[in-house]
Amino acid sequence: MRVVIEAEGGQRFDVALSKFDSQLSRSQAQRLIREGVATVNGRAARPGYRLATGDVLDWTIPEPEESKLIPEDIPLDIVYEDAQLIVVNKPAGMVVHPAPGHPTGTLVNAVLHHCAEELPGIGGEQRPGLVHRLDRDTSGLIMVAKTEGALRSLQSQLSERTMHRRYLALVLGNPTFERAEVDAPIGRDPRHRQRMAVLPPDSRHAHREAFTEIRTLERFPGMALLEARLRTGRTHQVRVHCAYIRHPVLADPVYGPRKSADKQLPPEVLEAAARLSGQALHAWWLAFTHPTTEERLRLTVPPPEAFLGVLRAAGSQWTYPDAKANE
Repeated sequence: MRVVIEAEGGQRFDVALSKFDSQLSRSQAQRLIREGVATVNGRAARPGYRLATGDVLDWTIPEPEESKLIPEDIPLDIVYEDAQLIVVNKPAGMVVHPAPGHPTGTLVNAVLHHCAEELPGIGGEQRPGLVHRLDRDTSGLIMVAKTEGALRSLQSQLSERTMHRRYLALVLGNPTFERAEVDAPIGRDPRHRQRMAVLPPDSRHAHREAFTEIRTLERFPGMALLEARLRTGRTHQVRVHCAYIRHPVLADPVYGPRKSADKQLPPEVLEAAARLSGQALHAWWLAFTHPTTEERLRLTVPPPEAFLGVLRAAGSQWTYPDAKANE
């Protein structure tokens, strides 16, 4: 395709490209630019190049490569599904997409089988249709788009922060706050590259803004139930921010305390916590605008039985809220 820049002068190359071609999200436009498939005046340019009036844009969308992923008949706990998207309650322990050491048995493999021919080529070969991700040992709601249009709409809502996500977390210690706002940038830990960490705003290491709203729902001896609302979506954000405020997520093997801090928990709670298959973190609430009907959808799913077992052992009085609670 070819477009001559007129009123769009001054825009970034990647932004303009995604506006001219409805099939492209901004990230897909950036990929085409970096691969040299999209050019300005017949030459390669950076995604951030500022267009000038008279510039000529050329691009070609390659045919989707045949996915090398293998559909697998793995049971899915489907919370919502239509022709545009599917929302699944992912169990703790399931990897979201294939990666080194986990080539099969992932959520993507399962969704490919369930959706048959709908997903290959949507949003990338190894992560077809994924709108966002969850850690392997975090349970809860995760969304997959079935069409390029739906993927672009949902990813846009994610980046513009009109898609809202909430987590339930059991954490060590007893917070002194009812509500807290954690505004602390997150980047790769310079000393432990497999971990993320809160970094100073002036750090020379790469980092991005990260903002989490936290509310204390219930307190117990040595432990508390929190709700975390994401304003940004960084890798391991809730886990890193909870550890940063000195209330690490229960049973978190990466960001939990090096020395056992759960000795303060009653024996019956410790016994129940031993049944957790991952850290006590659950993506329980998701709100977004449907990409075609524009209906505002609010979906919830209760925590897994092991999580609820810890709450019962602690004598919790917490009740599962209504999905239509105010955002």
